[in-house]
Amino acid sequence: MNEMKENKKLNIRAMVFTAIVAALICVASPFSIPLPGLVPISLGTFAIYLGSALLGGKRATVAVAVFILIGAVGLPVFTGFTGGFAKLLGVTGGYIIGYVPLAYITGFFSERFNNKILFMPVGMAVGTVALYAFGTAWFMIATGSGLAAALMSCVVPFLIGDGVKIAVATAIAKPLQARLNTYLTNM
Repeated sequence: MNEMKENKKLNIRAMVFTAIVAALICVASPFSIPLPGLVPISLGTFAIYLGSALLGGKRATVAVAVFILIGAVGLPVFTGFTGGFAKLLGVTGGYIIGYVPLAYITGFFSERFNNKILFMPVGMAVGTVALYAFGTAWFMIATGSGLAAALMSCVVPFLIGDGVKIAVATAIAKPLQARLNTYLTNM
């Protein structure tokens, strides 16, 4: 009976942290810097890198799904303080949907390799490749662009910034992960 009570407490705490990460993504994502072209720089990827490293693949995927649903119903959580289902169908919709594999892959690497510092940025980078693939393919379909033009518009301008976000998220996630694990298991 006591073990069941402990599992319930752990699950409630995990749900709370998942909701906090979803809220973090909702707060960070609208802040963006427009670039020439149609895809802006967003803090959303940073929030997903950090949250996924902390939560793991499944919970991070749930947090991102909550973010997408909140935006789809019209709350202004997407870049530029926009929302609505039409945004998901627009030229940047593939990047929003691409947040799902980004979160899962990043979280999977964090869990699978026991939050070892070298594997966190590897997982984030692999997840970013999946994000770029979804987003760029969607962009090409939505705009009729060729691959080279889409890569120059949707990937190349973001490489350095995403590298910086990965480095900062890794540096923050490692100490936070230890504290989060202590909190989840010792209370």
